[in-house]
Amino acid sequence: MLRALLLGLAGLVAAAPVAAQSDPAMTAREASRMLEDAAEALADADSARDRVEALTETVRAYEHGLDALRAGIRDAALRERTILLVFEAERERLARLLGVLQRIEEAPAPATLLHPEGPLGTARLGMIVAEVTPAVARQATALRGQLEELAVLRALQDGAVGQLEAGLTGVQEARTALSQAIADRVDLPERFSLDTDAMRQLLESVDNLGSFASLLGESPASTTADLPDFTAARGRLELPVLGALLRRFNEADAAGISRPGVLYAVPPRALLTAPWPASIRYAGPLLDYGNVIILEPDADYLLILAGAGDLFVTAGELVPADAPLGLMPGGSDIPGEELIVSDAQGGGAGLTETLYMELRQGGSPVNPLDWFAAE
Repeated sequence: MLRALLLGLAGLVAAAPVAAQSDPAMTAREASRMLEDAAEALADADSARDRVEALTETVRAYEHGLDALRAGIRDAALRERTILLVFEAERERLARLLGVLQRIEEAPAPATLLHPEGPLGTARLGMIVAEVTPAVARQATALRGQLEELAVLRALQDGAVGQLEAGLTGVQEARTALSQAIADRVDLPERFSLDTDAMRQLLESVDNLGSFASLLGESPASTTADLPDFTAARGRLELPVLGALLRRFNEADAAGISRPGVLYAVPPRALLTAPWPASIRYAGPLLDYGNVIILEPDADYLLILAGAGDLFVTAGELVPADAPLGLMPGGSDIPGEELIVSDAQGGGAGLTETLYMELRQGGSPVNPLDWFAAE
């Protein structure tokens, strides 16, 4: 009987254990550390020499920490589901493995060494046992490791709600403090001369975003000559907002309409920052695009960001790289427990706003993704 059980186990010991593609627990722990650091930075921001800069970095730290935590929880849920599916599919094999281990443990020593066919049969059985037992032990160890991993994953998900709630509360406080710091600042950015009447007439004469940008590009701001070489930044820029790419350059949407820019899904109230030193050629509402920010990082380039909510800049300002430009629209991003969990496990439910980004060179649209280090 023991020999039959061992031979029947051959298919089981040949099956490889499920391998984790990532370590969601480590990701979540690192995200928790990022959120703790962001909370300390928020507490220290009042004493910072440049409070706007300190709060900008704090908001970004919170946003990256929350994004990493959501990714960790999502990976944990997927990993748990994968392990449970394998357990379900291998239920019979696992039962046979446990049965073999139990029989080996309970069988008396002579019974495991004697065989009805005599010494030759006993020798053959000994060879089978010697070959299969290490494989059974490895499989048992793998099974125990997966069960322990399940316990860790479930504990990780159970503790996620409190961490997410605290992080979301912290980022909301940081954004509110940043808005107030910008309103209170006395060291306002340098400005260049702006013809407000000409801008008003320009706004009244355009019927789409492209024509507005083209008209602006025909008269670059004189201050762009003092900015760093924008062409040298190709492929190295940081994205102005944390989000997920929805549509690429000239990619058609569900209605078959393609636009000469890219579209990102972003969280509500996400912070927009300047990817490069630039002059602000326009900041305000435009047709049905929501609030639009047009930056001029070089005399021959315009970077267009459409879909913003609150604005921290006005036309005519000169801003450094990483300067806060505004916040995406949206209500409070402090959801209930159910929404927090579904957002973390769904991977995209919290990205409810969209930002359209277009880059123009010499009046013609070019692919913005060629200029940024990450999509």
